[in-house]
Amino acid sequence: MNMRSLTRGDGVVIGAAVVLFIASFLHLNGYTCPAGLNCSGYSAPNAWDALSVLMSLFLGGIIAAALVVVGRTMPSRKVLGLELGQLGTAFSVFVLWTAFWTMIDSSNAGAGLILGLLGAILLALGAVGTPLIPALRAPLMGAPSPQAVQPPYGGQPQAGQGYGYPGAQQQPYGAQPGQQPPYGAQPQAGQPQPTQPDPKQGQAGTAAGAPAGDFTPFWFAVPVARPLYGEDGSPSPIAELAPGTWYLAVEQRGAALIAQTQDGRRGVLQDTTGIQRG
Repeated sequence: MNMRSLTRGDGVVIGAAVVLFIASFLHLNGYTCPAGLNCSGYSAPNAWDALSVLMSLFLGGIIAAALVVVGRTMPSRKVLGLELGQLGTAFSVFVLWTAFWTMIDSSNAGAGLILGLLGAILLALGAVGTPLIPALRAPLMGAPSPQAVQPPYGGQPQAGQGYGYPGAQQQPYGAQPGQQPPYGAQPQAGQPQPTQPDPKQGQAGTAAGAPAGDFTPFWFAVPVARPLYGEDGSPSPIAELAPGTWYLAVEQRGAALIAQTQDGRRGVLQDTTGIQRG
């Protein structure tokens, strides 16, 4: 489960589930004792005294929140052909529908019912609005700060290395391994000297135009957070690549790369501009 794939919208969903859980213990109806009667042994009912309201509104909302969050962190899981996130979104709309009409039907709504309606509104907002509102699509947990990472090819880290570099001189995406360094630049210690290409072999094609059989997997880092989409063409991201972390490019499809995350998931990185190769 990748917790870094959670968004602010998912945080709203989790908060709504907490609100619904608390509201289930509060009174559903406001009750006042009639004059002249002894009401010391009476207490207004809460959701746990009304099974239909408990299951359809309060526990239904908590289940919907769980489905949405699990669906975002584990997008490959499906039930009856539906993704968990889609199922949770449908549940959240049903919970809001139930809360609204329960409130309309109540002539003397208590704190539990009012708070339950508020939680249902937040739940539906987080589940339905996250794909539509950019502010809710922002990561819930900030991207980790760049830190020292073990070199992917067994090289040793060098002093003075730049952003997120794994132990070899930074190269922009698309540069050939044998390309000469800029004029006046000295190769760093421990690096192999660049060799001149054999004229008989001709010029190697660019990375974007190289056939799949000639592609060599490499490590790379992104300069800013970028979404990783599923290989099935789904418009919803399955993960987000964060700056300061190295990912493995395992395949190339046109201008896009097939990247693999630390937890083994693969997806399509459509925007490869400015990435740093290892």
